[in-house]
Amino acid sequence: QVQVVESGGGLVQAGGSLRLSCAASGFTFSIYAMGWFRQAPGSEREFVAAITASGGRQYYADSVKGRFTISRDNDKKRVYLQMNSLKPEDTAVYYCAASPGGSYYYADSYKYWGQGTQVTVSS
Repeated sequence: QVQVVESGGGLVQAGGSLRLSCAASGFTFSIYAMGWFRQAPGSEREFVAAITASGGRQYYADSVKGRFTISRDNDKKRVYLQMNSLKPEDTAVYYCAASPGGSYYYADSYKYWGQGTQVTVSS
């Protein structure tokens, strides 16, 4: 049974940091690219960051570049999103997803999704 479970969300003040974690099971984690998306109330789900299966390349949305870092541990079947210098506009539900291929920037390329974790940044 495939499972993708996010954790680490919470309430933080602007300028603060959070580290999201995503635990995956039930599929061959090491051959899937992994991504993070987010969705704010009233908005569409948007791409945040992605990392290739080997971990060798990372991709970021312009809005988070330089503040967020995606990483993965294939032995532990986990992917992480370190979020620094958080802003109120980063407030959203953050989703972890697994992609067998295709464009990392588009949600349609992802096959498995978690339920999301809430991140709230207060001003």
